[in-house]
Amino acid sequence: MPTGACPQVTKTRRRCGYAWPVNFAQLLFPDFSLILIGHLVCRFTALNRSVWQHVDSLVYYFLFPTLLFHSIVKSPLDPAAASSLVLAGLSLAVSAIALSYSLPWWPLLGRHIDRRDHAASAQVGFRFNSFIALALAERVAGPQGLMMISMLIGFCVPTFNIGAVWPMARHGNTHFLRELLRNPLIIATATGLVANLLGFRIPIWLEPTVQRIGAAALALGLMAAGAGMQFSSLNRGKVLGVSVLLCKHLGLPLLAWVWSRVWQLSPTQTTALLLFSGLPTASTCYVLASRMGYNGPYVAGLVTLSTLAGMLSLPFALGVLR
Repeated sequence: MPTGACPQVTKTRRRCGYAWPVNFAQLLFPDFSLILIGHLVCRFTALNRSVWQHVDSLVYYFLFPTLLFHSIVKSPLDPAAASSLVLAGLSLAVSAIALSYSLPWWPLLGRHIDRRDHAASAQVGFRFNSFIALALAERVAGPQGLMMISMLIGFCVPTFNIGAVWPMARHGNTHFLRELLRNPLIIATATGLVANLLGFRIPIWLEPTVQRIGAAALALGLMAAGAGMQFSSLNRGKVLGVSVLLCKHLGLPLLAWVWSRVWQLSPTQTTALLLFSGLPTASTCYVLASRMGYNGPYVAGLVTLSTLAGMLSLPFALGVLR
């Protein structure tokens, strides 16, 4: 096992003697089981999708930013070491956006792709599910991994948001920039970084409350992701759908491996970047597409498939490429 790898994975291997796919299945099971539970609750109980939309808002605007802030503040930050990871993350973000948006110009592929559907669904090929990232970070890369993932989320969210919205935007760029600056994830990351560098620490008496908020953010966020899964509208645009999902779940882990070498990341940083690259896409992709007048149900179907494909891409990124 390389230096900086997850101690829990190493311990599991020694204790049980399982091959690595089984270990990663055990590692991912708690989080993906919560996604499944969220889907079943939404599908078969009175807690339908309209209820979960409010839960998603609670997580996105309060619980999740609190978790981000806490994860950045609680560990001392080394700006020099963090800069390499941030640069690698931004390099991955730009190259992933370029890969996903290049699909219509690929030989033999472009003529099978509807340009309007591509404008809406290309975001599936590079955005990520932050809830799953934070749920897995500490178990995969240790306490430092949680802070690293939080930094990647904070610095890459603006880049990915611009990449997602720009092709669909007809006008109103000023409005978009205002919304970008008001993004709760960006605000939480910026304030967390400033507080960390100024030496601020959360008081001991407040720590248990903040930890419980973080636990609620992860559990509810994962269940909300499951509640948002949709299997309808997947019969159209199969070539586009397969291409976008391959970009997301095969192309991004390979790009992350390349950039980790280019920026000479440490083993723990490499693990964090590979985890970041193997995540399912953001559950809010379909919301953005619908809001901007595009085919939301089609994008929702791709989000669902990406959530399932994450059960393969995460072991590939963390077990094969690491």
